Amino acid sequence: MDAFLEGLLTSLQPINILWICVGGFLGTIVGMLPGLGPATAVAVLIPITFGMDATSALILMAAIYYGAMYGGSRSSILLNTPGDGSAIAATFDGYPMAQKGQAGQAMALSAVASFIGGIIATIGFVALAKPLSAFAIQFGPAEYFLLMLLTLSAIISLSLGRMVKGLIAMSLGLLLSTIGVDTQTGVYRFTFGIPHLSEGLDFLIVIIGIYAVGEVLFNYLNIDKQKKEKKEVGKIWFTKEQWKRSKWPILRSGPLGFIIGVLPGAGGSIASMLSYTTEKQISKKPEEFGKGAPEGLAAPESANNAASVGALIPLLTMGIPGSGTTAVMLGALIMLGIRPGPLLFENDPGMVWTLVNSMFIGNIALIIINILLVGLLVRILDTPAKILYPIIVILAFIGTYTLGYSTVDFFFLLIFGYFGLLLKILDFPIAPLILAIIVGGDMEQNFRMSLASSGGSVGIFFGSTIAVVLVVLTVLSLFYPLIIQSIKKLRGAGPAAD
Repeated sequence: MDAFLEGLLTSLQPINILWICVGGFLGTIVGMLPGLGPATAVAVLIPITFGMDATSALILMAAIYYGAMYGGSRSSILLNTPGDGSAIAATFDGYPMAQKGQAGQAMALSAVASFIGGIIATIGFVALAKPLSAFAIQFGPAEYFLLMLLTLSAIISLSLGRMVKGLIAMSLGLLLSTIGVDTQTGVYRFTFGIPHLSEGLDFLIVIIGIYAVGEVLFNYLNIDKQKKEKKEVGKIWFTKEQWKRSKWPILRSGPLGFIIGVLPGAGGSIASMLSYTTEKQISKKPEEFGKGAPEGLAAPESANNAASVGALIPLLTMGIPGSGTTAVMLGALIMLGIRPGPLLFENDPGMVWTLVNSMFIGNIALIIINILLVGLLVRILDTPAKILYPIIVILAFIGTYTLGYSTVDFFFLLIFGYFGLLLKILDFPIAPLILAIIVGGDMEQNFRMSLASSGGSVGIFFGSTIAVVLVVLTVLSLFYPLIIQSIKKLRGAGPAAD
């Protein structure tokens, strides 16, 4: 309680309230841009945190993260183009509402649903983060290796219809993580005589290149095909009937999204889709889903924002990113000298509880931003892409330069920008690649430490209850699509759709 109150007082400091509002607003703006999303928002805006106090930097990045989750639904509602994967479900009923002249009502409803989902998840964070951190202390090198392996396998298994491509992307990421000097033997690996690579690839450059530059290049390919529409906003508040139909789906979807967000490898996309299908199955009016049902918009919005808060638990308690966005955040935190893991709650509880309290404040700030500034947000979406995208590229180059103040990094930024474009064109999932680059080094070191401590015996990976459970979950995650497909066949539903 003392740490909680200390965190509350710290989060209420004017400078931290300012960073909460700035991060939430910028996250909303970037998150609402078609084709971009929370991972891109955090990656592009990382340079803002350089030189900041570590606690303020963490508050800012978290605000950018869930601010982007708020913003992702804006382009879904107005353009039928989700800001990122977690906002896909918002297109199902949000865009039909906009076509009916209810765009303002839809955006207000999604903001309130996101607010309630975020508050529910923050309460869950307070209740579960400490027990989970205590549990995480029981993890040794073998358990950490298996946990990272589970994270990667879960990400691959979620790439339904693209599992082979997901495996290839993960393998490429692991290969890239081996570049540089081996910390245990001092051997130079895959540096090709380039001194700049002796310390390995800076994963932030890879992230900014693939997410920011790659996405912009991909969008430029279709820039002339993008249609210009007149957005009708309508009223900016929802009706009593819409609220009556939405309140219980919001309250049900918040805890569901939080639980899914805590699971490594899951995230807002799974949470929003699962909440949408659940509400459709239990609804008394399932035929209205896809035609502008308010609960069809509210439920996934509550779930995906709750999932963003839940994803911070494995990041902070175990140092394991549960999503592509938290993978980006992990890289930024390490650069700032913050080492997420079991000891974070013991060594710096003030930082953690300041973050928790800032999330309460941030959700209040974001609901105000998203309701009162609806008109402004629509005008930003009207910004010509030929102006908007060059600004994003400039920010990417500035951010890259500030990492090491080396122009050599520009070449790597462009290489990974075009690599990201190639992945997008070939429809390769990017999350397995990014996660593999982030956790690859630690994964290798934990694997080698495990074998060293056991005299080379692989039995250490089955030497504890936690290890056995992680092995079983890893195998199940890899066969998850086949299991689901078999269940659907047994029920007579036919083959599972990708």
